[in-house]
Amino acid sequence: MLICAGANEEFEFAKSIGVGLIDSSINLTQLCLELKPKKLIFIGTCGLYDNNNKLLEIYTSTHAFNIEFSMLNANFYTPISNEIKNVSCETKKSYKVNSSNYICQNKNASIEFAKIGLELENMEAFAVLKVAQKFKLPTICYLCATNFCDENAHKTFLQNHKKAKEKLEIFLKDKNLI
Repeated sequence: MLICAGANEEFEFAKSIGVGLIDSSINLTQLCLELKPKKLIFIGTCGLYDNNNKLLEIYTSTHAFNIEFSMLNANFYTPISNEIKNVSCETKKSYKVNSSNYICQNKNASIEFAKIGLELENMEAFAVLKVAQKFKLPTICYLCATNFCDENAHKTFLQNHKKAKEKLEIFLKDKNLI
């Protein structure tokens, strides 16, 4: 089953699950209970923490984190697991994607995330993989980079969003997924 966040990131061939960690968790759980998919393919956009990666490229991930910036300065901790990896989908390289209900627009924060090995940022990926784990579903995320996580993040996202959606659609057609 193809899924996407929704709102301004809807695709006619994918089920929308909602934006952010909470709505996507609730709505994807409901879809899994009702439709009983055998596999999940999450498509969407992402930001880049590392300037060595390229805009408008499609990145594959089965490895997600939920790390807030506040944790990096050791002022906060969490008793819950903030990493999940879906090993049921093989990929040449699985980029490490961080999910939060907040979008990074601070270059220094971006550098700190990159230092701990995080490469991409997408609001829903962690929730998607967490729900998939609960239902024992093979899951893969295909994310097209729209922006670097810096002070121009939102402006660059808006400039590249339409092209990123087009690239995702072409990518999925080439893989015979739509």
